[in-house]
Amino acid sequence: MNIAWKEIKKNKAKFLILGSIIFLVSFLTFIISGLANGLSKDNAALIKNLPDGQFYMTKEAEETYNLSSIDRSVQESVLNEYKDAVAFSIGMGFVNDERDKQRSVSFVTSTDSKLFPNLNKGEVILDSSLKKEGIKVGDTLTHDQYDGTFVVKGFVDEAKYSHTPVAYINEVDYQGMFATEDLQLIFLPNIDEAPFVNGLQSFSNKEFLATIPSYNAEQMSLNMIIWFLIVISCMLFAIFFYMMNVQKIGLYGILKAIGMKTSRLFTIMWTQMLIITAASILLSIACSQLFNLIAPEGMPFSLPVLTTLQLAGVFLVIGFTGSTLSGIQIKKIEPLKAIQQGEM
Repeated sequence: MNIAWKEIKKNKAKFLILGSIIFLVSFLTFIISGLANGLSKDNAALIKNLPDGQFYMTKEAEETYNLSSIDRSVQESVLNEYKDAVAFSIGMGFVNDERDKQRSVSFVTSTDSKLFPNLNKGEVILDSSLKKEGIKVGDTLTHDQYDGTFVVKGFVDEAKYSHTPVAYINEVDYQGMFATEDLQLIFLPNIDEAPFVNGLQSFSNKEFLATIPSYNAEQMSLNMIIWFLIVISCMLFAIFFYMMNVQKIGLYGILKAIGMKTSRLFTIMWTQMLIITAASILLSIACSQLFNLIAPEGMPFSLPVLTTLQLAGVFLVIGFTGSTLSGIQIKKIEPLKAIQQGEM
């Protein structure tokens, strides 16, 4: 530890450059991860907030939920067999507020369930983002394709779908707007193994999210960037410590000649890696959490502490891996040849 720290103090510039690079890469990774989480909530909070379970849609829909139309007899059979089951539908549309301003929403209706609000005909519950835009409890909303009106009964947090606020409405209102009596999906909460239902295809929560085209493409792109940055970090560690080790071959030869074991040399290198990486990551965590607090209100950014700690652990692992790979040459060093090479 003492030798490692002395070398860091002696070669401040080299280790400061490495620390700065690690800080920038890890900070960028935290920011992109926060955007990925934020966009994930903004795109599919309606689904992500449901407990783990099994979703069902018709096989003919070919994994496209809005093409699914579950027969009423099948729906009633499943709901009677599983008391916590719920059937629901999602339809994209819009409402006009009292100032006749059009608001894009995702209409959601369901059978009686604790998982969704139960509303009377003509009532609507909205995502709280619309509350911030001036809509209040008691306001009357209209829809161009519906003869009736909707009275706002309340708001709920984190009810988004396809980057639009959710509007929960009564099943009769939904049928009148979308001219259909059949619901699209059935959800069985808290079930790991999907029971067989004739004519229906089952999906876990994760699998159902993957059927949403916008969600899948969005998250895949952002996750690819995150892992690309992680790979770059590993390469930077390996290259930096490799160059450091090349410059110190003569020193390593002398240390080996006076009896220092290879394991001790690796310990020195790992200690340096841990000090630089830990300091850089702690700084990037502080900056990313500060950004989490001051990010603009409309920006879909969410960086939970658990996600931050997981990424920090990944960076420590790749730091250890990269430095270890670069240190393989230390094991191969022969004292006499290394000393002679150092003299040249």
